[in-house]
Amino acid sequence: MTDYKTIKGFSIQSVATDPKVTGVAGGTWASGGNLNTGRRALAGAGTQTAGLAFGGLITATSALSEEYNGSSWSVGNVLNLARHNIAGCGTQTAALAFGGEVPPGGFQNESEEYNGTSWTEGNNLNSARQALAGCGTQTLGLAFGGNLNPSSVSALTEKYDGTSWTEVGDLNTARKTLAGFGIQTAGNAVGGASDAAVNESFNGTSWTEVGDLNTGRDYLAASGITTAGLVFGGNVNAQTESWDGTSFTERADLAAGRYGGAGGGSQTAAFYAGGSNPGTANHQSTEEWTTATITDAIVNEGDVYFNTATNLIRLSKKIFGTGAWASGGALNAGRGNIGAAGTQTAALGFGGDNSVATEIYNGSSWTEVNNLNVGRRQGGNDGVQTSAIFCGGYRDTPAGNADFVESWDGTNWTEVANLNTNRSASGSAGVSNVSIIVYGGDTPAPATTANTEVWNGSSWTEVNNLNTSRIQPAGFGTVTAALGFGGGPPAVAINESWNGTSWTEVGDLNTARFGISGAGVQTSGLAISGSSPGPTNYKAITEAWDGSSWTEVADLATTRARTGGTGVSTLAIAFGGAPDEGPNVVTEEWTVPDSLSNISVDVD
Repeated sequence: MTDYKTIKGFSIQSVATDPKVTGVAGGTWASGGNLNTGRRALAGAGTQTAGLAFGGLITATSALSEEYNGSSWSVGNVLNLARHNIAGCGTQTAALAFGGEVPPGGFQNESEEYNGTSWTEGNNLNSARQALAGCGTQTLGLAFGGNLNPSSVSALTEKYDGTSWTEVGDLNTARKTLAGFGIQTAGNAVGGASDAAVNESFNGTSWTEVGDLNTGRDYLAASGITTAGLVFGGNVNAQTESWDGTSFTERADLAAGRYGGAGGGSQTAAFYAGGSNPGTANHQSTEEWTTATITDAIVNEGDVYFNTATNLIRLSKKIFGTGAWASGGALNAGRGNIGAAGTQTAALGFGGDNSVATEIYNGSSWTEVNNLNVGRRQGGNDGVQTSAIFCGGYRDTPAGNADFVESWDGTNWTEVANLNTNRSASGSAGVSNVSIIVYGGDTPAPATTANTEVWNGSSWTEVNNLNTSRIQPAGFGTVTAALGFGGGPPAVAINESWNGTSWTEVGDLNTARFGISGAGVQTSGLAISGSSPGPTNYKAITEAWDGSSWTEVADLATTRARTGGTGVSTLAIAFGGAPDEGPNVVTEEWTVPDSLSNISVDVD
């Protein structure tokens, strides 16, 4: 008799080689829309679907500015000063242009800001130069390298704060016609004349030489962040190389080798527009780098397949404890005690340090949107980018705790029913502006509270209290399955689980602290940053929760407390916070990579 196992069977895909674990390995270049005017030695900013190209050289120096929507370029308002060998950074609606040359030999210190419609002159660079590079945002820009005069190659670096430029630590290797990628506090300077392969990393203060390019070149372009960059073009070169924070790897070539084009975007979605080859006309063409359409390049968690070369059945999965933090786009306004909601690629940051500011994050940059009605800090907060809530908190004018609540609908904040217990520094968890749980905090006495309340979209209901009263706990989850951990004073490691009815103490944090932020669900999440035992003893610690216990994993790059944190255990984001030097704008992104493992199969 044939047994059931034999006739039942199952079907999985057979492959000759393992699918690639990272999408960038399978990325390719494809044709995009042409610039309206071909030119070289121009600068770029923005993303692949919202790009900007400005300045450059046609037969004479150009002031042209063009915007890209992912398929075609449209002509916008011109720069105030025409120039080529210019540098830039930022986004399509908030860009920065600086330096450049007006022939013959007129090196410039001019700096201009773009608001999505027109260019406005700002304060100048301290040192006029051309053929420099830059990275960062309009309000947190970085300029480095270039020519100070025809015979002097520069290592100078300057930081922009939205108003003025300040000189900081020099490059280790003076270079011109180089490229840059990253942000002001975590950027890279790569390549340059004469065919340099040098790569240097900036930490906000000084440069460190790191892994070189495989192919040295100048007049190249770049995109991405300091842990995930892309470098392309240069000289008559078509080569593309990806940077993983440690080394460069050669990837698929451009269709046309060229130099002096405008680049922008990320490691997984970039553009390269314009440029030239010696003795040929300027390019109008745009090429787009993408990994999204390469179906065999990205391993999705849970995929099972049979490798015919090794005779192994394999599973793609996330491995607990393998995540790392990487730099993201900076907030427009630095603050601690900031509220957070959403995901790593669609986040919402609001309030903090008595601010009314609200910003949304698209996975690469923050944009200011409509403000809160009342500025405050340390309120209960959660939800998604289009549906969030901010409960209670502390305001400076008039000073004291607040019981009022504001609801976010994706466009505006609206005041709704007050909390039953007036408080600040509470913990919270929830999924939208109609479903949140708030617990613990500081009541007006002042005194810590264990009080817990649940919001159903119209009213607040008091439910069973925490077992341990405390201020500044953190949490994540839903109104029926939440986690509340940490807090003080003094700093505690206590962790409690909510089942929709009552709180139960479960596995404690490894490091007691308060002012933590959290990301995840009740069975899988992260405890990020914090402070213990004093208010200035800030932590970069990250701990991961597996449903029963906490494990210390990779630290944040920036030590701080009272950050905004949101997302899930494999894709989270932390932003803002209060480090020793004051509220900051730093954003970091947490990612757990895909990995492959073998599966044992009973074939009897």
